[in-house]
Amino acid sequence: MKFKKPLLYALCLLLAANPACTDDFMELAQNPNASEFALPQTLLAPAITTVLKRNMDRAQRINNELMQVHINMGDVEGKIFRYDIRSNESTSMWNNWYIQLANFKDVYKGGAERTRITSSDLAGNTYKGIGLICQVWVTSLITDMYGDAPYSEASMGKDRVFLPKFDTQRDIYADMFLKLEEANTLLTTAPNLPAAEVSADPVYDGVAANWRKLGNSMYLRLLLRLSNKASEPMINGMTAMEKFREIVETKATTYPIMAANADGARITWTGTAPYDNPFATWRPADWYDVKYTQFFINNLKEWSDPRLPIWATISNGEFEGIPGGYPMNMKVTPRSQPVTTLASDNRLGNIMTFAETQFILAEAAARGWITTPAKTYYEAGITNAITQWNATVPANYVTKEELAWDDALALEDKLEKIHLQKYYALFYTDFQQWYEYRRTGHPILPVGQGHENGGKMPSRMIYPIVLQSTNKNNLDAAIANQGPDNINTLVWWQRP
Repeated sequence: MKFKKPLLYALCLLLAANPACTDDFMELAQNPNASEFALPQTLLAPAITTVLKRNMDRAQRINNELMQVHINMGDVEGKIFRYDIRSNESTSMWNNWYIQLANFKDVYKGGAERTRITSSDLAGNTYKGIGLICQVWVTSLITDMYGDAPYSEASMGKDRVFLPKFDTQRDIYADMFLKLEEANTLLTTAPNLPAAEVSADPVYDGVAANWRKLGNSMYLRLLLRLSNKASEPMINGMTAMEKFREIVETKATTYPIMAANADGARITWTGTAPYDNPFATWRPADWYDVKYTQFFINNLKEWSDPRLPIWATISNGEFEGIPGGYPMNMKVTPRSQPVTTLASDNRLGNIMTFAETQFILAEAAARGWITTPAKTYYEAGITNAITQWNATVPANYVTKEELAWDDALALEDKLEKIHLQKYYALFYTDFQQWYEYRRTGHPILPVGQGHENGGKMPSRMIYPIVLQSTNKNNLDAAIANQGPDNINTLVWWQRP
């Protein structure tokens, strides 16, 4: 008699302590006439789409509140914009990311199985490379959000590992770099996906070279995130700074990166499920409580930035924001809010953009990691952050006094210029604004009278409360290593 796998694994879970659930028993589930892995072309698109939609939803609620993009004025409890974060905010992100991480691992396994069954079918290597890049994408979101986290033993329920240990963030980063190296190697010779499977890839329509550019650009993002650890060997004896220079300069042809806005990674929202913008179900009235802050609006007004009318409505005849971190007893008049067309906009929901890559390069140049002048990348970042919204860059825009690059500035002043522009380039790119602020302290955000936590930006999210009952021993070990499970404990890459 054959057992269906879902029933089999459920039974093994219930009988995990019973030696009767043995490898011999597992063999009963094997179908000798088929692969035991799900087809990668059936897993990839739903997994990417689910992560991106959930990221947009949580960015709207958490990242945009913390980073003074906007304020959800109707939120009467857990004022995130005041740094008052309820413990249950952690759970949905954690669950979604780990579920989809398992799917991306199966994309890789399915690609490997496809190549094993038919050695001439090299599209299996394409799926393997894509699967690795997506694993790194989701893993970086997890570890940058929480710090130490289940990694080497994560998603191993089928192997009866139900209580995964927490790996250190340093070890997680080291392995993410290895995965990106493997992905770059695989995608160097991997073909594009077959025409019949293009729909499996909602990001790049199966073009392997574009995924390779994304993987290497993401590599730069994560290497720069270790700017506080720049002298620590991380990749085959190389430091983050040395590896960064290798990718950009000494072996640039080996590691192609994004070269234009067209290389950016995002899903085109067609309006037809599942490719519908997650805000598409919002009614116009739902945007009423979402109000932009003075910080977000005033910079764009000062620069006469052409993105302002694309993003914000006019209030009282002009663009106006409300104070960030206003106190509980302060009466605030609602001002500019997101335009309702953002609910169907194809330019929301990025995984990574060319403009972000340019600002990464600008900072690396300012720090002396690479030799090309920072000004070159800084100005390219500004112009492409605007043109990716199909807006026209005004004449002499980058030479305005408040925007113009000055090599004579101190490093911190250069970082402020770069990250203020990068802040707008990262509009709705998951949690990257917050992650970058936590790393650099830029752009400098005003502290309001109503900001709690001593006016200090939270450094991380706490672990989901459910782990205290489902994986307590490993959770306790992680807390002992990393520090107290609160919003002020620094993760590894934040520490000097």
